[in-house]
Amino acid sequence: MSDLYHVSSSPHVRSKDTTSRIMLYVIIGLLPTSLFGIYNFGYKALILILVTIASCVASEWVYNKIVHKKETISDLSAVVTGLLLALNLPPTLPWWEAVIGGVVAIVVVKCLFGGLGQNFMNPALGARCFLLIAFAADMTNYVIDSYTGATPLAAMRNGEAVNTMDMLIGRTAGTIGETSAIAILIGAIFLILMGVIDLRIPASYIITFIVFMLLFSGHGLDGNYITAQLCGGGLMLGAFFMATDYVTSPITPRGQILFGICCGILTGLFRTFGANAEGVSFAIILSNLLVPMIEKITIPRAFGQVKEAKAKEGGK
Repeated sequence: MSDLYHVSSSPHVRSKDTTSRIMLYVIIGLLPTSLFGIYNFGYKALILILVTIASCVASEWVYNKIVHKKETISDLSAVVTGLLLALNLPPTLPWWEAVIGGVVAIVVVKCLFGGLGQNFMNPALGARCFLLIAFAADMTNYVIDSYTGATPLAAMRNGEAVNTMDMLIGRTAGTIGETSAIAILIGAIFLILMGVIDLRIPASYIITFIVFMLLFSGHGLDGNYITAQLCGGGLMLGAFFMATDYVTSPITPRGQILFGICCGILTGLFRTFGANAEGVSFAIILSNLLVPMIEKITIPRAFGQVKEAKAKEGGK
């Protein structure tokens, strides 16, 4: 009789998707902007991508060996972290600083908090912010053979005109993976079609940012300015590939929308009133810190549950 039953804990409806498969999809989604970054900046970008991925994978392998944990590098999460971190770095960054960033991302932000599924902020963005603080001059140096001017966002901050078509295509200075909005959108569409991400967070992020800039940037309904702000910097890369991180974003639909709104407001604040022309990385990791509170206020109420005050009134 016991052979007729198979007792197991929930969830009882299981998906064929595994962590490694989802991470593989993300890697494929990042290929267009990665390949364009290599084409745009040359061998320096390729070396930086390979070094950063290698440092992340090696850091996770060494850490697991030291603490006697099961090896987890086969789930490809360390590869995704390394690739995302590399795409957020300028192609001129010294390779050894990229290695430090990889170690910080994996060991400090990810592994010390329990590994995959336990980190409180996006590891790649946490490492990027660390590098921005530790090596500010190198992290803001975008001068390379192809481009000698400032980034489009910095140029707009100085009141200079920018070519939005160049920003769409990617013929601009910037980090390895942020320059081509078209390449980013190609990868994002792939992830959406594969069901890896949905549009709640990216859409609420981008719409909120547009509304904020319309109200507070001082440029009003200047479509060229808004388009340049959307295509410039890491907004598109952050909205589709980092704000949507499963671990550090809310799981509730309403929470995801609220999370996107927080990201959009903070990005607008940093870009409009901050000292730096960017702000996406800090906006996302600050919003990551708000996720527990967002989930607390947006989690659906259990069926039949009533407020304590109403229950007391009913008992009188």
